Amino acid sequence: MMKLNKLGLGVFMALCLSAAQAQTVYRIVGPDGKVSFSDKPPAARENASATNARGQSLPLSGGNAVLPYELRQVADRYPVTLYTSDNCAPCSSGRALLTSRGIPFSERTVTTAEDGDALQRLSGESSLPLLIIGGQKIKGFSDSEWSQFLDAAGYPKSSALPSGYRNGLSAPLVVVQKPAAPATGTQAVRAPAPAPQAPVAPPPSNPAGITF
Repeated sequence: MMKLNKLGLGVFMALCLSAAQAQTVYRIVGPDGKVSFSDKPPAARENASATNARGQSLPLSGGNAVLPYELRQVADRYPVTLYTSDNCAPCSSGRALLTSRGIPFSERTVTTAEDGDALQRLSGESSLPLLIIGGQKIKGFSDSEWSQFLDAAGYPKSSALPSGYRNGLSAPLVVVQKPAAPATGTQAVRAPAPAPQAPVAPPPSNPAGITF
């Protein structure tokens, strides 16, 4: 009887050790910069930031609300950027779709001649809106087309954002700054347009074969 008990105890301890080794461990960086490790995802921790597998900092929203783990993975792999302009009804419709679906995205506005030139170099056209998901560029707004690409990237069909999350404010596509001490004249310095992103292989669950 004693041997059986010892045998059962050994099996139980082995199972516990196996379960512990299979458990996911998350690396958490607190607001004071202190690094800690936890078996709970960062979304369950308040006032903390997280890093992805490459050690890059992941963005926090308003109120330090962290994106849910799975959504953050998708957003890190296939970031979404929306290019818009003022008095653009399709741009407003596209923004509303992303917001209602709970897609974390950055917005770049096209208002100046420099912005227009940068948009032309970026997409080959001057039409708006322009949606970029990872390395995939979608010109013009179409509810069904945008939804298809978001589905293929792995974004959830309904919002999974925490209640305190807010997307960042829109920013100009081209930031123009005056040099502090110009050698000749006061000509503005134009920042270069963002370089196109290299295509990334689509997820295995992508039935449409969309390449990002």
